[in-house]
Parts: sequence; structure tokens; C-alpha cells
Amino acid sequence: MAVIEAAASKLLEQLHEARAESDRLFGILKPEALYERPIAERHRVIFYVGHLDGFDSIRICREALGLKSSDPEFDALFQAGIDPDSAHLPVDTPADWPLLEQVKAYVRRCRRQVDDHLERAPKDVAWMAIEHRQMHLETLAYMFHNFPYELKSQVANEHVASTRDAAPHNNWCEIPAGEAVLGKARDGSFGWDNEYEQQHVRVTPFLIQRYNVTNGDYLQFVNEGANLPYFWTRRDNSIYYRGMFGEIPLPLDWPVYVTHQQAEAYATWLGKALPTEEQFHRAAYGAASDENLLYPWGNEEPTHNRGNFNFERWNPQAVDANPQGDSAFGVSQLVGNGWEWTRTPFGPFPGFRPHEIYPGYSSNFFDGEHYVLKGGSPRTAARLLRSSFRNWFRRDYPYVYGTFRCVQN
Repeated sequence: MAVIEAAASKLLEQLHEARAESDRLFGILKPEALYERPIAERHRVIFYVGHLDGFDSIRICREALGLKSSDPEFDALFQAGIDPDSAHLPVDTPADWPLLEQVKAYVRRCRRQVDDHLERAPKDVAWMAIEHRQMHLETLAYMFHNFPYELKSQVANEHVASTRDAAPHNNWCEIPAGEAVLGKARDGSFGWDNEYEQQHVRVTPFLIQRYNVTNGDYLQFVNEGANLPYFWTRRDNSIYYRGMFGEIPLPLDWPVYVTHQQAEAYATWLGKALPTEEQFHRAAYGAASDENLLYPWGNEEPTHNRGNFNFERWNPQAVDANPQGDSAFGVSQLVGNGWEWTRTPFGPFPGFRPHEIYPGYSSNFFDGEHYVLKGGSPRTAARLLRSSFRNWFRRDYPYVYGTFRCVQN
């Protein structure tokens, strides 16, 4: 009984921490921004105010426990988001949404119901709710990044300027042949359906860049005619980085954030390629002994000296800022500071089974148009840094904190 109570207490604690983080995130916006749509392909912000807690209540109380909802109309309104597709944009207006106070009241009712029944909920559904919120903390950061600065209230004094006048030299690391372990074993801990079943793949030797491609590296590509990345802007013959709370001179030693298309184009220009998902795993979690590690640095839990993740910062750091997080093969920042594009289309592992509580979570995107990203960004929760976790976006989606490095086979 004590073990069960401790597990329930941990769930509730982590859910409350995630709620507090989402409340802080919404708090950086001024009220007039909540009915705006900073990304054309996404809902207005007000949807997400209701969606996070509506999802928790729907999945935990209605779907898992069979409890009747007192808010079926709001549940329907806030149940599902939108796959970002520039060819099919939403057409709603601010007047189509409830008043903010109505949405906040719905949130309070959802939270109360979840707290009252969380102890009875299946643990995988409770963890699903927590991680769903944590993932939205990142996608909402992408959205809020696009608001004009005057609609945001800066909540952190973060030193963002770089004093270096060049990016660090990006040498190549040798990755010997060995086994890559993709996915997750069914060991009783939570995982999303696309993480299963665990796969053991033999990988041939290859070279991989020690650092992610930097703004300074990519600037050479731009100078030869490539388009500016989404987070750059040119003004008065100078290039600036559009940070979360202000523009700064382009930091040459930060990882460049680009689309999959841009990453692939750069790799082709360099005469190299993007890594496959299994190559990323081998470089990040492998070792010369053929042992597979939980994290690039070993099996210790993530801490901020290992990388830039878990909401510690709003912006990237230099690509060589966290040597304590290097992999066994000397590759830097494979976790944190930016999701890393691979050339692997997002699809199921053999043995895939949709989650019965959320059957469309992954399978709706097995369409050949989404590509796998690995690692994590400054706004990725520590729980989501596990090696089996997979992110995915369309090739032309510019808003994600997505970077890359090249490989040579």
C-alpha cells in the first residue's frame, strides 16, 4: 500500500510541477495575445489554455475511468489540436472562442476532477497526460517565439549575446561499427506507442560532426545563395537572431535552427548527408564496448551541466558549452540545445500497436511526410530526454528548434 501511495504522490507532484510550468509560460503573454494566432497553421492561443487540462480530464477521467463529464461541449472544443499543414489553414475568428474567464473556469473544473481521481487512474494514462503537457510546453514556446516582442513580458534576464567572432572548428568523430538500440522495451515504464518495440540494429562505421552545424557554418551557405533560416533577420546590412525576447547580433557559435529541407540542402552542399535514426543512436548512446547507455554521458540522470534542456533557458548556447554531456565517442550536445533532424521518415517500428487510449497519436503521421528528430531543445522536459523518445515534424515546418549535424559514410 505504501508503494502505491508513493507512486500516486509522485504522479500528482509531477503533474502539479508541469501545471506550474505551463501557467508560467502563458504568463509571459499579455492578455491581448491570447486570442491571436502567432503561427498560421496552429490554433489560437486560447485553445491551448483549455486544451492542456481538457486533455488531462478527457483521457484520465472520461476515457480511462469512464466518468461522466460536466463539460461535454468544452471537451469537444478543446480536445484535439491541428497537424501543422500550410495547405489547410484554420479559418476561425476570435469571436468563435469562449471568454477567457469561461476557459479558466473550465480549467479549474478539469484540474479538480483530475486531482480527485488521479490515484485510481492507470499509471500509463497519468504519465501520458504529464508528458503531453510537457511536450506542449515546447510547442507553445515555438508559437510564442513568433509573437511581436511588445506582446510578451520578459520573465527571465538571460544573457544571450555571444562575444565570439567565429564558430568553433567542427571536426569529425569516428563512430565504429556496433549495435544501436532503438525504441523501448515493455518494462512497465511509460512510453508513447511509436517508441515500441525495441530494435537492435547493426550499424556500419561512419564519421559524424562533433558539433551541430552553427549559425557561423550556415552563414557561409547563405553567402553562396541559400535563404536565411526562419530565426534570422537581415536589417541594415547586418544579420540578427530573433530570440524569444529580442533581436541580437547573430551568435556564430549557436546551433542553427532550420527546416529539414534546409538541413538536407546544406548537407548536400557540403557533400555529406544527414544521419539516419540508427546512426544518431549509435553516436549518442553507444560505446566502444558495444554497451548502450541511457544518455550520451552515461547512465546518470540529466542535470544542467550536461546540456541546455528542461526549461533552463529560452535560447540556445554555444555548441561547445557543455563538454560534460559529450558522448562516449566525443560527440557534443546530442541531447539539448536543439532537436536534431535525421533523414529517417517517421514510421512504426515492427510490432507497433496504437495506444488504446490515444490511438491516433502516432499512426496519423505515418505518411512519409514527417521526419524523425532526436535529442531535445532548451525547452524540452527532462523526462523526454530518454533515448527511445522520438519527435517528428514536416520537412518544411520552420518553427521548431531543430538543428542538425552531418555524417560521412
